[in-house]
Amino acid sequence: MTRWIALEGAVNVRDLGGLPTRDGEVTRYGRILRADNLQGLTQDDVSRLVGELKLRHVVDLRSNAEVSLEGPGPLTRVPEVTHHHLTLFAEGGTHTDVEADSIDADKVLPWQERQLDEELRVTGFYYGYLRDRPEAVIAALRAMSLNDGAAVVHCAAGKDRTGVLTAFALEVAGVTRQAMIDDYAATGERLELILGRLRSSETYRADLDSRPADDHMPRPRYMRQFLQVLEERHDGPLAWLESHGWTADDTAAMRARLLD
Repeated sequence: MTRWIALEGAVNVRDLGGLPTRDGEVTRYGRILRADNLQGLTQDDVSRLVGELKLRHVVDLRSNAEVSLEGPGPLTRVPEVTHHHLTLFAEGGTHTDVEADSIDADKVLPWQERQLDEELRVTGFYYGYLRDRPEAVIAALRAMSLNDGAAVVHCAAGKDRTGVLTAFALEVAGVTRQAMIDDYAATGERLELILGRLRSSETYRADLDSRPADDHMPRPRYMRQFLQVLEERHDGPLAWLESHGWTADDTAAMRARLLD
């Protein structure tokens, strides 16, 4: 069974099923999906996701500015689907979106030039999500673990923000670190399609064109380094979650979602 889900209006959609756990289990298909921007979904795409795949929850990690510029997406108009918008960026120079009175492009758009080693840049960017929006990370994971139908988590490319949330979900479910890293890197198989799609939008075009396409590749060492930072600073991803309000019941719900 393939993990990739072919849609007309999104190019980086895959199922988190089929991944091995440390205790010999395998994650279930049809529970949690990960995706790039869902703004361009066609009616056939929506029908497949909601009808065939029983999608009931969308976890949208885009910033308020991205949603305002791009639109909320067609799934927000489907009564059966609950939309959870949980940005991972602090916007407008503050730590609460409701106080933002301007678009700070350095915060709200996912790719900006940084004068740092690439590995440290990416890892630091990922750690910034946890620093700036711990409550959004927890809320997003809880939404992903709801059991009344499939859930999809997405951002713009389905690479960085989605990659971090997916890694946490897989860690809670006990998926092996190598499988987590491989899942993160799999987006690279679709990178050319992703960048082509995003460059068709004024929201992302200049941002993307400021760096070579290869700079956007999700290299395995980036996720490996990010997980190592969590081990060194917080005794691992699960310990970080628990220090921010994640409970044993939350862990049980996520494990049931992906394994039962």
